[in-house]
Amino acid sequence: MSTIDTVTTPLGGPSLPQERRLVTSIPGPRSQQLLDRKAAAVAAGVGHTAPIEAVAAGGGVILDADGNSLIDLGSGIAVTTLGNAHPKVVAAVQAQVAQFTHTCFMISPYESYVGVAEALNRVTPGDHVKKSALFNSGAEAVENAIKIARKYTKKQAVVAFDHGYHGRTNLTMALTAKAMPYKSGFGPFASEIYRAPLSYPYRDGLTGPEAAKKAISVIEKQVGADNLAAVIIEPIQGEGGFIVPAEGFLPALVEWCTANNVVFIADEIQTGFARTGEMFASDLFGITPDLITTAKGIAGGMPLAAVTGRAEIMDASHAGGLGGTYGGNPVACAAALAAIEAFETEDLLGRAREVEAILKSRLAGLQDPRIGDVRGHGAMIAAEFVDPATGEPDAALTAAVAKACIAEGVIVLTCGTYGNVIRFLPPLSIPDALLHEGLDVVAAALAAA
Repeated sequence: MSTIDTVTTPLGGPSLPQERRLVTSIPGPRSQQLLDRKAAAVAAGVGHTAPIEAVAAGGGVILDADGNSLIDLGSGIAVTTLGNAHPKVVAAVQAQVAQFTHTCFMISPYESYVGVAEALNRVTPGDHVKKSALFNSGAEAVENAIKIARKYTKKQAVVAFDHGYHGRTNLTMALTAKAMPYKSGFGPFASEIYRAPLSYPYRDGLTGPEAAKKAISVIEKQVGADNLAAVIIEPIQGEGGFIVPAEGFLPALVEWCTANNVVFIADEIQTGFARTGEMFASDLFGITPDLITTAKGIAGGMPLAAVTGRAEIMDASHAGGLGGTYGGNPVACAAALAAIEAFETEDLLGRAREVEAILKSRLAGLQDPRIGDVRGHGAMIAAEFVDPATGEPDAALTAAVAKACIAEGVIVLTCGTYGNVIRFLPPLSIPDALLHEGLDVVAAALAAA
């Protein structure tokens, strides 16, 4: 490991040098040893993006076992929004671990679970009376939101949308639109799941109200409001390609759901907690979900998820119908309370908007005809790569650019139904200079591809 001097990161965390530094090729020899062990011991279905052995992370970098320092533009898929090992989170976790690591909230309740529920009820959209339930992962939160909606409405059907991603469990695979790698060969899937068209301004050319009318028509004809328990949608698509719906699309869906006794579920697992420049993406569109699912950025890197919503809907389940052995683990709850405090007191919404301005300016400034669209909000920005002659998705170019970036010490993630989108999800703790350097590498990789 490198012995060069360290510097403090902008929002705390480990004191790592905020620099891109390659002392070996990627992967280096120690990282390759781990990858060889992984191949022998870990199921082949568990892939990886960057071929490194991570040993430390903070600010805007990840340090590997060979001493390479890589710029992190992925945040562990939008999890370490605060930055890795934020000092408030570290202190809270250490204090809780010293007290107890588990009792199971359903057996012996503890204050931090209740505190997280109170915080979520306060910070999520809407001033109505809310309640929350805590779980382990985003997929588990989505499953429970569907359970709650079905119990409340006494209806069964659920509508998800084109390009949507909601998880890898059986029900959430059914909700997810993309077959490879998430669904192929894993069926049969849960029943009573239907799909409606999304507003995709770059490709459909529709206004928000036009796209909503089209989606509602499909729902009414193929499902019927009398059969429909819930509509679930990511306010900004995640894995589907960071698709931002046209203005008016989401409010029209909410209005229709309210009029037809259909629970509107906002899946904010990737968009929540300052990622989009608002605490939740629903706030960007002026909508108030009936239920909202959260995970990823909720606890500074610790595994935690939640469903929060209108009290009368959340209370529809009978006692014992919700829960799980590890749901709302006390260590994760302590981390979440510290993370939420940081989101509320450290102007991270403002920081996300600063990151947005840099990302959009730099990507637009490339003026490359192969970039068909730059979109997103906050520190959740995407570039969609296309054939400039036809506008068709160019997955091969996207993969080549991402691979070249990682080889040069910049971690970027791809996404999109067609595999032709690079998504930028930097931690809010990344210094501006490091973000610009990362984008320099992306520009060079695109030019060379």
